[in-house]
Amino acid sequence: MKLKTVILAGTALAFAGSAALAKDLTLVSWGGAYQSSQKNAYTDPYTAANPDVNVIWDESSAEAVAKLRAMNEAGNVTWDLVDVVASDAIRLCDEGLAMEINPDTDLAAAPDGTPASEDFGDLLVSECFIPQIVYSTTFGYRSDIDAWGGKEPTEICDIFDLETFPGKRSLEKRPINNMEWALLCDGVPKEDVYTVLETEEGQDQAFKKLDSIKDNVVWWSAGAETPQLLADKEVVIGSTYNGRLFALIEEQKQPVKMLWDAQVFDLDGWIIPAGLPEDRLAEVKKLVMYATDTQRLADQAKYISYGPARKSSAPLVGKHASLGIDMAPHMPTDPNNAKNTFLYNYEWWADYRDDIDAKFQAWLAQ
Repeated sequence: MKLKTVILAGTALAFAGSAALAKDLTLVSWGGAYQSSQKNAYTDPYTAANPDVNVIWDESSAEAVAKLRAMNEAGNVTWDLVDVVASDAIRLCDEGLAMEINPDTDLAAAPDGTPASEDFGDLLVSECFIPQIVYSTTFGYRSDIDAWGGKEPTEICDIFDLETFPGKRSLEKRPINNMEWALLCDGVPKEDVYTVLETEEGQDQAFKKLDSIKDNVVWWSAGAETPQLLADKEVVIGSTYNGRLFALIEEQKQPVKMLWDAQVFDLDGWIIPAGLPEDRLAEVKKLVMYATDTQRLADQAKYISYGPARKSSAPLVGKHASLGIDMAPHMPTDPNNAKNTFLYNYEWWADYRDDIDAKFQAWLAQ
């Protein structure tokens, strides 16, 4: 018995030692179908090849800027790799909260040897930003609404037409995109939107247009909310990321269609928080090198309809991993979907975001 006890105790100590050696990495993302695509394409194969690494997911990307500011203030940054939109990456970089990277040493070259800086090209919009995808924020609508009398929305300004298309809408609980769409549908030419939005009068104009539907809006914060609201018939039309709508339509087979008009192109990618201890930083860099190579970015497109950020990845995009359908026609960049797009101005929002955020929250509370 004593020998058995000693063996069992030794085994327990061995397991404890093994657990102690596990390298925990906390990755921050958006939850839902998008985070699942990252898990399938990046972290599952990585941890399979590196069993000593344990990935912990946090779904706080929507609050990443505020939370990283608070962590930095407290001197306790607990995140290792954070998924953010490009404008937030610019802000975090400008504030010294994100680490600058060297694309040609921190990211893998393309299979033909093209340096990462050339392969990612203009999508490297900040010294701290590691691009993953090109996506769009657009609208999905239920195609079975009796009250619409057989009509379906065809253009962005149908969002503001409560007479022809009655019912609840869902919009993101932030000014980005909503302000631009409001001005477009109040007669401001596409090329003048940001010039107008810089002024107090332009901001008031956007809020006044949003006032016209405010009582019929359900506000969302996480990208998974609009698909659920549409599926539950809580709203008849709503904005979200195009990949979330793809999952709702093609995977869940809901009676929902895409409204691509005035879809807003944007970039999403990683930042590494500044000031990580050297041991954690070394592990993060290994994961980033793996997760952003040409094949990995193409692999993500097997699970969600976002365009990979590397030029060398695009030709490798094929069919959906389980549905077997060609993914190219479902990308926001497909010519049939990109007939009328709106180009998001990253630098403008990096400069004006805090001020307009405050005004937007005050408007919501009215």
